Amino acid sequence: MKDKKTTKYTSIGGSALIEGVMMRSDSKMSIAVRKQSGDIVLKVEPIKKTKSIINKIPILRGVIGFIMSMITSYKSLMYSADVSMEDILEEEPESKFEKWLTKVLGKGFMNVLMVFSVIIGLAISVLAFIYLPTLLTDLFSKYVLELSPVVKRIIVGVLKMLVFLIYMLAVSRMKDMRRLFEYHGAEHKTIFCFEAKRELTPENAKSFKRFHPRCGTSFIIITLIVSIIVSMMIPWQNAQLHTLLKLLFLPVVMGIAYEFIKLAGKYDNLFTRIISAPGLWFQRITTSEPDSEQLSIAIWALRGVLEDYPLNTRLIIGADGVPVPQPQTETGAADAQGSTDTQKNDGSSETQQTNGADNG
Repeated sequence: MKDKKTTKYTSIGGSALIEGVMMRSDSKMSIAVRKQSGDIVLKVEPIKKTKSIINKIPILRGVIGFIMSMITSYKSLMYSADVSMEDILEEEPESKFEKWLTKVLGKGFMNVLMVFSVIIGLAISVLAFIYLPTLLTDLFSKYVLELSPVVKRIIVGVLKMLVFLIYMLAVSRMKDMRRLFEYHGAEHKTIFCFEAKRELTPENAKSFKRFHPRCGTSFIIITLIVSIIVSMMIPWQNAQLHTLLKLLFLPVVMGIAYEFIKLAGKYDNLFTRIISAPGLWFQRITTSEPDSEQLSIAIWALRGVLEDYPLNTRLIIGADGVPVPQPQTETGAADAQGSTDTQKNDGSSETQQTNGADNG
């Protein structure tokens, strides 16, 4: 009988997309997206293997993996948005204003706009999850009740978790996000079905749980916990300096969190169950029960990395379930290379991935 401590999971991971799912193995990445017409678009791409020494250095490999995961999750998400809206865009021709924008600013304008929105999003995240809890605690200590540095750090950690919890609960009430969380659940269930060596059908996948230890949600929660522990060792003079020092230590925090996720993905024992527990609990918010159509999307994405489909080709899957190669379009040729919310070696999320990496 195999020792439960050394049970190794599959290296396949993925993430939820807009009306779709991305799956990734060590050698291929597959994206399956449902169009408004009901047809499924499947794109399978090879992954260039690198033998960089960085992949063998603990902590550093986690930082690099997280950055690559963010890039891939962003590109995959944009690709899924384009594909899911193709039918609508075909029915609604460009207006004169849109044509003028394209002519004057070029098609690269939207890419610049997207990058700018990501930068703004990151800035807001830093303000909300790092600076705001620190500032509120500092102001409370100055004008209400003086706190010791240790108590300040504990309060900041609690506030950080509360801000994240409130944020996730708020976005989970949005219709589009609920649907994304359903695809997140479909991705997890499908991977569990594959790991159990069951036939990949929506009926079989539906019976599995939707909480996965390698999920990008788990990565985020572990990162928050590690950041609280690390911040206990950072000097506190004022809110601004303390925030700056925490940002400087952020790569180290992400690297440590990645190593924990990697352990959780490889082994099933008391230690890994303990470090996985907070993330698994949080997935009750970031995943929802999927329907059969969403499970079928996740299954097609997984089949894309398991089966011998032509690479770099756009496949259309209609009601008959037969993938038909189509000529590449600008959307179909979009690049979505990279990893999920964590490194490819353990299939971690994912957005994710985190993304994210990552399962979800």
